[in-house]
Amino acid sequence: FAMRFSMKEEIIQTSLKQFLKHGIREMSIQKLIEPLGISTKTVYKYFKNKEELLEEALNLYHAQRYRNLDQLSAEGDVIPLFFDIWYTSVEVTYKINKAFFTDLYYYYPELGSKIEASSRIQYHKRFMRIIQRGIDQGVFEKDINVEVILESILVLFTSIIRDEKYKTFHLSPYNIFLNTIAVYIRGFCTARGIGELNDYIRTYKTLGKDVQAKKKMAATLPQQ
Repeated sequence: FAMRFSMKEEIIQTSLKQFLKHGIREMSIQKLIEPLGISTKTVYKYFKNKEELLEEALNLYHAQRYRNLDQLSAEGDVIPLFFDIWYTSVEVTYKINKAFFTDLYYYYPELGSKIEASSRIQYHKRFMRIIQRGIDQGVFEKDINVEVILESILVLFTSIIRDEKYKTFHLSPYNIFLNTIAVYIRGFCTARGIGELNDYIRTYKTLGKDVQAKKKMAATLPQQ
């Protein structure tokens, strides 16, 4: 049983990497499992079809991110935490083939909606805790509407990772982030929060690279 479970997990993880790199439509079962060197017959022992495999891969994708959020958000100052979470999310997902998102919602709209609805609940409760801690720490304004804040950041984030037009600016993911989500975060910070945010951004500029975020969230997504 342990060996069967291990093979199933290998198939899911390998398929996730393939989906993110190449999109969904172009990836047949055979292409998905080529790196594993197994037959399609082996895949069908565990999954009825490509859609079922895709659903498992999407569940893995989000489960990995939930774990990272939980590990990061347990304690510490909110400004560096909030900055790192959103920047690293932009950096990692910016590299995903845009066809992945297009294919998901065009060819598997019900699955896309199902996964999005369940993941929103999970992300929502985690970010609610972080933002509330920011209010308690005096770095976020007390009178903000948390629901609107989260929705607005999500809209920006979704636009960045799915819309090709951001690439026409020829900017790094870091600079895209600084000119979008980071600007919005600044908008609901207190004076103290703005000071901490400015200091943290200066630290990044001094280092010249996003060393701190990478150290903290290197495992946000599986390597491609």
